[in-house]
Amino acid sequence: MAGHRQSRRRRYITWAVAGTAVVAGAGIAAQTSMAATAWPAQRTYAGHAFDTCTAPSLNAMKAWKGGLYGAAAVYVGGRNRGCGQPNLTASWVKSVNSLGWKLIPIYVGAQPPCQKSSNPEKLTASNAASLGATDATDAVAKAAALHMKAGSPIYLDMEPYDITNTSCNNAVLTYVRSFDKILRAKTYRAGFYGFTSSSAKAIATAKDKTNLPGNLWYALWDKKYTTTSDWPWGAKQFTDHSRGHQYIVNSKEARGGYTITVDRDAWDGPVAIIG
Repeated sequence: MAGHRQSRRRRYITWAVAGTAVVAGAGIAAQTSMAATAWPAQRTYAGHAFDTCTAPSLNAMKAWKGGLYGAAAVYVGGRNRGCGQPNLTASWVKSVNSLGWKLIPIYVGAQPPCQKSSNPEKLTASNAASLGATDATDAVAKAAALHMKAGSPIYLDMEPYDITNTSCNNAVLTYVRSFDKILRAKTYRAGFYGFTSSSAKAIATAKDKTNLPGNLWYALWDKKYTTTSDWPWGAKQFTDHSRGHQYIVNSKEARGGYTITVDRDAWDGPVAIIG
């Protein structure tokens, strides 16, 4: 995001209006190294979405319901989460869900060692695997505490970095694989937020797909509401409701007397299962 704030640049929430579907096993084929245990049916959503730094108040969510958006991305945790979340409680999640909103969990995990910005948590080549496992365990605990059940996706937020730096890129991939392996062991689906020029590209173009995420939310600020026409990689990648596209950032919008600065997303992927 242009205000795609990771640490201080915070992520906003995606909300989609098209419709929700529950698809048994949808997207699983795109993910590797998943447990052989029975997975809950995946809940998917297709339509307009937005993400914003701090989860809006319940009154704001009520006021915005029925407009352009139908889903919201929320920052469930991570040491690099840049905004406070006074509204994001289990009660809020339950109430928002009852209003018909779909939620997209984001976790701002450790950031690359070669990233220029300063962050409370950075990974290194030596701790990438162990830190990925620790952060994933925390991500699942945070999501579960918000009543986001097994079968839900958790999107790991990775900000831009120099993917041509081989040692840095390898460390990031090690971290992501470790993170995703733990998510799947705990029966949560692995998602990833990143940029088409760097972090998302590293995932999409990795030759070894083992334990990489099966759902990709890509930042490409071209103002195009689509998950297909501007998709920059192989057409067969991340199909079967496994894509999100952040296409506009820092859009200040007012609905029902509540003004929120959001990033807009086109969504065709899994959302949280609330219960």
